[in-house]
Parts: sequence; C-alpha cells; structure tokens
Amino acid sequence: MPANEEKDPPRRRQARGERRIAQLLEAAASVFCTTGYTAASTNAIAREAGVSPGTLYQFFPNKEAIAVELGGRLVHEMQETYGEALAPVDPTTPLEQAVGTIVDRFIDFNCRHPVFFALMHGPDIPGRIAEQHDALHTTLVARVENLLRSLMPAAPQSAITRVAHMALGMYMAGLELILAHEGTERDAYVQELKNALVRYLDPLVGAGLGLPDGLTTAPSP
Repeated sequence: MPANEEKDPPRRRQARGERRIAQLLEAAASVFCTTGYTAASTNAIAREAGVSPGTLYQFFPNKEAIAVELGGRLVHEMQETYGEALAPVDPTTPLEQAVGTIVDRFIDFNCRHPVFFALMHGPDIPGRIAEQHDALHTTLVARVENLLRSLMPAAPQSAITRVAHMALGMYMAGLELILAHEGTERDAYVQELKNALVRYLDPLVGAGLGLPDGLTTAPSP
C-alpha cells in the first residue's frame, strides 16, 4: 500500500476528532450561558451536541475539562482582540473615536461569545479559569495603561494606573448591562457606555492628567 494511503486515515480521524471537539465546545457554551456553570452537566452538554455521553467522555473526562478548554480558547482570542484594539493611538485622534473603536471591538467579541462573560465572571468558575481570568485582567490593565500613556504622556504612573482601573471598572459594569439587552436597546446601552467613558476621560486627557479645575486623581489630604 502506498505511504500516502497509510497516512490518510489518521489525518482523517484527527480532523473528525477536531470537529467533534468543536461541536462539544459549542454545545457547552450554549449550556453554560443558559444554566450557568454549576447547574450544567455533561449529560446536558452531550444532549445539546446531539451525541451520547459516552462520545463526550472520549474527549473530555468532566465538565471542568470542557470549561477549561473553552475558556482557554476564548482567552487566546480575547488576547488577540485587545492586542489590536488597545494599541497606542496618535494623540491627535479624537477621544470619542478612540473610545468608540475600542468599545466596539470588545463588545463585538463579547456579543459573539457571551459564554466568555459567563465563565470569566461567574461566582463558581473552575480554578484554572479563575487563574486565566486574573492573568488576562493583569495584561489588560497594562494594555490600557499603555494606551492612556499615549494620550497623557506627562501623567505620573500612579495616576495612569488609577484611571486604567476606573475605566475598566466602568466598562465591565456597562458590559453586564449590554449583554442583558438585545437589538436597539443593546445599541443604546453601548452608546451610554461610550458616553460615560468619554465624559470621564475627556477632562483628564485634555489636561494631560494635570489636575483640571475641580478634579484630582489623588485623595484629598
């Protein structure tokens, strides 16, 4: 038998296995979004995928393994998203444009993958996913700091860090509201989030974080 005929079956088996894993992960995403991680079961995931529990166990030993694999893939995609969205910008770029572009990129990701929010911010996520989330958050803060530094080059690092944490906190609060709505109401909440971020950042960016009238990033003595 020719060598290429000997190699084809393993490659086809591998391709079938990858398709099955993708099918199971898609089903798990649906179940986790609907019931939450704790209430989800491997039986429910198998049923959603249209396979037997035995088929599922050929690829994953339990639901935690499924969640960890799904979370890892989403974290990788999110890292690519914020790597592009949070690159330093030209200081002459209008703040509304810079904020709008970043928010749109992140909201698009979370709307396409609602399970990301469910897994990363649920009260009962597996330890491995919690570790991934903490690492992602640390990197995300650093990227936001770099972005802010391009807009406020004279600002002290301590102020940049505080503003980065505040901006991310506002974004996360807005994201939860956005994901809870659909259609035109979701669009309205997206615009409200952009407005809130711009109104918070505008006096700071405009002053180079140099303490405009009535504002300070340090506690009062």
